[in-house]
Amino acid sequence: MAVLDQLNEQMKAAMKARDKATLSTVRMLKSALQNKQIELGHPLTEAEEQSVLTSEMKQRKESLSEFEKAGREDLVTPLKAEIKIVAAYLPAQLDEAAVAKLVDETIKETGATSKADFGKVMKTLMPKVKGQADGGLVNQLVKAKLQ
Repeated sequence: MAVLDQLNEQMKAAMKARDKATLSTVRMLKSALQNKQIELGHPLTEAEEQSVLTSEMKQRKESLSEFEKAGREDLVTPLKAEIKIVAAYLPAQLDEAAVAKLVDETIKETGATSKADFGKVMKTLMPKVKGQADGGLVNQLVKAKLQ
């Protein structure tokens, strides 16, 4: 089932349950996907859908960290609920150990030995973890391994 179809089903369920928080989040996701579809001028592929959902998740996580720094607990709680809803549409995230293992394998595969090879490693690694790991975490692990 396509993501838009899943969103429509969840939107109907949220309307019936009168769950305003879920409904607004699902509407935002659906809107983002439809806007991207209009921008590209063709139905979205799975990869394009995942890209849109990943960027939505990234925006929410960045907002969450900013709200936590500012001590805005009134905004943190609803945002955490939104993050859970968005996460349901993303593939399962790799844990740090799995990402570290992939980093080690990619370093061996590319023959990287120093910081100068950072770009080469990232270029090979990012397609492997796209949508399954946070780019910041991957970046941090690669830098640590190449030192």
